[in-house]
Amino acid sequence: MPVRFATSLACVAVLIALTSLPSSNRATAQVAADVVTADQVRTAIDTLGSLEFPVRTAAARTVRRAPAATAVPALARAVSSHSDQYVRFRALVILSGFNDPRTRDIVLKSIGDRNDRLRAVGYSWLEHNPEPAMVPRLLQALDREESEFVRPALTRALAVYTTDPKARDVMSGLVMKGQDIFRAAVIEALGDYKCSYALKPITDVAKLEGPLQDDAVLAIGKLGDKRGIETLAALQRTAPRTLQPSIAAAICLLGSNCSSHQNYIAETLKFATSHAGFQPLLRSAAGGLAALAVAGNKESAQLLIERGVPSRDPERAAMALALGMVALRNTSLLLNVLEAQAEPDGPVELLRESFDMLEEDFEEERFFALVRRTYWQSAKDSPTRRVAESLIRRLEF
Repeated sequence: MPVRFATSLACVAVLIALTSLPSSNRATAQVAADVVTADQVRTAIDTLGSLEFPVRTAAARTVRRAPAATAVPALARAVSSHSDQYVRFRALVILSGFNDPRTRDIVLKSIGDRNDRLRAVGYSWLEHNPEPAMVPRLLQALDREESEFVRPALTRALAVYTTDPKARDVMSGLVMKGQDIFRAAVIEALGDYKCSYALKPITDVAKLEGPLQDDAVLAIGKLGDKRGIETLAALQRTAPRTLQPSIAAAICLLGSNCSSHQNYIAETLKFATSHAGFQPLLRSAAGGLAALAVAGNKESAQLLIERGVPSRDPERAAMALALGMVALRNTSLLLNVLEAQAEPDGPVELLRESFDMLEEDFEEERFFALVRRTYWQSAKDSPTRRVAESLIRRLEF
């Protein structure tokens, strides 16, 4: 996709002005939407595709702080007709954070667009805003959609419909066919939405050594169907060491002897971060803790923070990514955990690094929107507001 090389003195000025303010005044200035003019919004949108990180970051911040009455129409125009395809994509991502009813019609048009990133955002939006009448259209799209950016988002949108017979049949079948990268996304989505109808094919994958075994094991736990215990218990006796943390997490998710299994994962993470050369084991342990945290286990998120904050790469990257997935999949839990930190800057920095590595623009925008909303809904000088302000400042949104 073409990306314009552009600069915006106005956008850079906004970034410099905001970051130079004292922290007590910065949050107020950051959300002073009434001072953002229509001209500033248009200029900012044009620079959303800049290769210069400070420029495009400042541009996005400017648009987010504009009044909806100004920003939404400008973003909608950019999505439909901007000459830069990357700007169209970023405009739709930012538009999704405004929670405007006009977004629906824009999304429905975007999923038929030639811009694959635009389609991916559209399907991600439909995942979180499901409409049963959309199932036939989603199924038709599945027959022709092969983009690595789009197909995972499309299958997640279909996984939402856990009671639709056609969606169930198609999603179950996709567990066992297609490219591994797409099958992994299907298995993860089926687990996330507790599609217990797919237990059999997911169990079949879990029994096979290979790149999908880890995904299938965790999905069995997420499904919440206790019939999966038998398979997991058998794998505990035979599977390689690198798979054991995922098995322990899955058994815990099914409610069986959770405390001991969580302790095992914690000890494994401690070992893998203290000894070089155990990256696969480390990723498995971090991923297992992330799955438990997404399911509501605060202690697992705390363990990722305790081991991740003082760590160094390459071990640090695995824990940062795991914490990032907790942030995107269970934002409320992560905010609660961050509120309890004596020094939240370390965990927030770990999260910033995670977002730099992840390619989850739409989910990150949802995170940003919730944090901004949390900031305004929380009491002045409360731990909740302080954490929200720290996230807004350090993650630069």
